[in-house]
Amino acid sequence: MISITNQIELRSLRYFLVLAEILHYRKAAEILYISQSALSQQIKQLEGILGVSLFDRTNRKVALSRPGQLLVREVQLVLKQLDDSMERWQLSQEGVMGQLKIGFVGSAMQMYLPTIIKRFGNTHPKINFYLEELTNTEQIKALEQEQLDIGFMRSNRVSSELMIKSVYQENFTLVLPEDHAITKDNFQNMGQLSEESFILFPNENSPMYFQQIQNLCTDYGFSPRISHKSIHGPTIFKLVENGMGISIVPNSLRDEHNYRIRYLELDQVPYKTELFAAWKKNNTNPSLNYFLEMF
Repeated sequence: MISITNQIELRSLRYFLVLAEILHYRKAAEILYISQSALSQQIKQLEGILGVSLFDRTNRKVALSRPGQLLVREVQLVLKQLDDSMERWQLSQEGVMGQLKIGFVGSAMQMYLPTIIKRFGNTHPKINFYLEELTNTEQIKALEQEQLDIGFMRSNRVSSELMIKSVYQENFTLVLPEDHAITKDNFQNMGQLSEESFILFPNENSPMYFQQIQNLCTDYGFSPRISHKSIHGPTIFKLVENGMGISIVPNSLRDEHNYRIRYLELDQVPYKTELFAAWKKNNTNPSLNYFLEMF
């Protein structure tokens, strides 16, 4: 085993991962900025060292062999550990003590998350933040693959690898065109909107949110007729503004200044939307432990 590891070049492992993802020699070579023959030579050299075929090749396609499938995860772990180590070294050179990678849904940045980040930054000034807006599904995948340290999402459906905690709860808010007949003064219940078209977050991205909207409408004898779907607040607001339907969003997502729309906060209904923090159970980043102490 020692002789094998001494012979393997990191470059070959990175080339292998790209080809394993693309499964096309020409396209993988273009991504890597090398010739197709050079990529083929690197893969053959790696296979020679390991003594196995990593890909099943035919005239029509390239597919991972069973040994290749097993190697993908191991190479991902090796390269991630190397990248993390070099990142820690670079941060240490700059006098920074750590880095925290945070994922979030858009509404989390409107109200809850900025206060938390500011408070943590004041108490831990030598820890850098890396922030990325992602869907619930994207965050879960990134957490499992250790590309994020913590995520803030509106879903509590996570794998057994992850820990999850409810950190914020708020009301839903109706989003209506500015000239809609329903106003704060004459709104009584959701039954008044049974004939409307709805613009909602996709079920596959936010199943908990989607089910709560379904329940809210079912309580008044109808199922929402969905005309459009979007994961982005500005897109939803623009569609509503142009009469393409109405929507229901977390109250913190509302934008009072940039659209000709009307908001009605649903503070009398039994359903609330929750924001959850999720992180991997065996995450060893010490910066994450400091961050979790605030919860």
